Amino acid sequence: MDSIQLTGIRSYGYTGYLAEEQVLGQWFEVDVMLWLDLSVAGRSDEITDTIDYRSIISNVKQLIKTAKFSLVERLAEAIADSILENDGIAQVKVRLSKPTAPIPDFEGKITIEITRSL
Repeated sequence: MDSIQLTGIRSYGYTGYLAEEQVLGQWFEVDVMLWLDLSVAGRSDEITDTIDYRSIISNVKQLIKTAKFSLVERLAEAIADSILENDGIAQVKVRLSKPTAPIPDFEGKITIEITRSL
């Protein structure tokens, strides 16, 4: 199966377990991998024969901005579900990161990775 990878999708959102995270918000970064058949588009050179990934990027950013979940796992699941609604996508991998986690003495980032299929 062929794939399209979209990396570094950044948006500000309000998902988080702590009340401050849902009020003050924070930055999120998302990478997605889409599995689909690209052979027709590879021959036709027509955007109608593939996924217009601009709409995927816009949709991911909109979900991050508007969703208010307690868990990043739920946000990752919502992103995967919305992507799988697009015709032709058989499977999606979502990597969702919180670059700054509100955890004392932790300077790293939290990343959730899920893979979902139709």
